[in-house]
Amino acid sequence: MRKTFIGAGAVAAAFGFGLIASGPAQAAPKFECDTAKLIVPWKPGGGTAIIFNIFEKTVNEQGAKPRIQVVTVPGQGGNKGAKEAAKARPDGCTLFAIHQSAITSFLNGRIPFHYDNFETVALLTSTPDIVGASGKVPWKDFAEFKKAALAAPETIPTGATFGSTSQFMWLLLEDLTGMKFKYVPFDGTRERMTALLSGAIQLGTINVASGRKYIEGGDLKAFAIADDKRSKFLPNLPTLKELGVDMEFALKRGIVAPKGTPKAVVDHWASVFKKAAENPELLKQMDAKGTDVAWVGPADYRKWAEKTFADYKKVAIKIGMYKGK
Repeated sequence: MRKTFIGAGAVAAAFGFGLIASGPAQAAPKFECDTAKLIVPWKPGGGTAIIFNIFEKTVNEQGAKPRIQVVTVPGQGGNKGAKEAAKARPDGCTLFAIHQSAITSFLNGRIPFHYDNFETVALLTSTPDIVGASGKVPWKDFAEFKKAALAAPETIPTGATFGSTSQFMWLLLEDLTGMKFKYVPFDGTRERMTALLSGAIQLGTINVASGRKYIEGGDLKAFAIADDKRSKFLPNLPTLKELGVDMEFALKRGIVAPKGTPKAVVDHWASVFKKAAENPELLKQMDAKGTDVAWVGPADYRKWAEKTFADYKKVAIKIGMYKGK
């Protein structure tokens, strides 16, 4: 498997992503609501909720009609909110915040649908993963870490939520390098980070926003970033590609709508979020969180979702996770 997970910029180039075509002004679709509900299927205060709270504020300040309101529906690893969004009326008054956990939940049998059960509206942000480690590990760089992992397969405690994106990063790294890890289950990012900081586990994915201060303070180590370029906040941290591993892995957050939502309504919301994604203050806030903003419209977002599903499915089949056809 080569270059399975690709960044937003590379995706844009690969698929020729463009903007919604300009042309004669069209009448805005009519909505039955003054405020549309944007379901975020994770806890308030988490990374995804914070990102969409910023979009909510920006969209509303820019005068979008309807307004939007973030409603958090946590539970079942994001699946409780997904189920609520999937059964909502396709009238444009319910939107859903989504990322690749929709795919992993489908592949491990926790939910019977993924992106295929929604209309893609806009891909918005990209947060690359860092190959992170406890500050207590003896390896000083990626080469030493890789040598140790190859010498003692399935012995290095690696924190992950089983079957989630936090495990898929390591699964792909295994596939490309021959390393094998000993997975330790955690319900969420916060619990995994606590274990990593305490040394209870040795490896775990981190990102610039959550890990930068700990990396700079020596509490955590960072061996590589799974992006197509170095982070300007951690300029000394090499990319995996620089180290000979042809891999990118980032959490891609976007907006979808219930299946059957009219194209005019989808295009309306795509334009609303495109305008927000260009807002200088929003970009500044996302930059501070180590999150890239890369708007992609409905049709090309669908292409990305289909390709990403196929790539994840290959990994799931290889490790025996996926039992479907």
